[in-house]
Amino acid sequence: MYRFLLSRQWVILTLVAVLLIPTMIRLGFWQMHRYEERTARNDLVASALEASPVPVESLTAPGERITTRERYRTVTAKGRFDTDREVVVRRRTDSDDNIGYHVLTPFVLNDGKVLLVNRGWIPADGPSQTVFPKVPAPPRGELTLTGRLMPDETTEASGIKDLQGLPDRQVMLINSEQQAERLDARVLGGYVVLKTPEPRNGTPEPIGSPGDENAALNFAYAIQWWLFAAAVPVGWWFLVRREKRDRETAEDVRPAEAEPAAV
Repeated sequence: MYRFLLSRQWVILTLVAVLLIPTMIRLGFWQMHRYEERTARNDLVASALEASPVPVESLTAPGERITTRERYRTVTAKGRFDTDREVVVRRRTDSDDNIGYHVLTPFVLNDGKVLLVNRGWIPADGPSQTVFPKVPAPPRGELTLTGRLMPDETTEASGIKDLQGLPDRQVMLINSEQQAERLDARVLGGYVVLKTPEPRNGTPEPIGSPGDENAALNFAYAIQWWLFAAAVPVGWWFLVRREKRDRETAEDVRPAEAEPAAV
């Protein structure tokens, strides 16, 4: 009755179905793992953003790496901006994906250490990208700033190539070790995205808060893969039943077609 299942066509179809089921189940578990990872990151980011501000030197020091738990923490620092040794970070985009620069300004603390401060985005609308762009000045004198603590950028983590031979005072990555060598100073590990004081006239354009990763989408994909896995045997059985029915119908019709016409 089901001997057709031993045909080459049906053996291949059955093997494909057998392989698809565990593959789809594994893909569902992978998406669920991604959902859990993203949910955990979202919780960590939310917790960091909601935490009370702390002095920057309580979380970092020269040569120190910023951990995942310290990332996005709001920190405070007291000192002054050193615009004479300011640099710009190339190939950065604003909220509308326009290409420009991030303004990276050393902030000299009262104890002489240096904190790297990303003051925001400016457009690359100068006459040449080899010329240092016009950068709005920060407030003068001693002040207290607040910002979000971020880890050093690396090519491995960001995918940005650290190009050499750039124009003067232009860099590709925000990296405290590189800047410590350039400035010949004790630079705190990581850098800070400036929150306050806010720039005058909105320039440089402030960098927005990190958004939530879409963890719900991964959860939906996991359910989708598992539904696909459940649908494979159902679809296979439906095809088997239809094949059996078609063969039975063909067998019933064949004798009638072979019967000789009445004289």
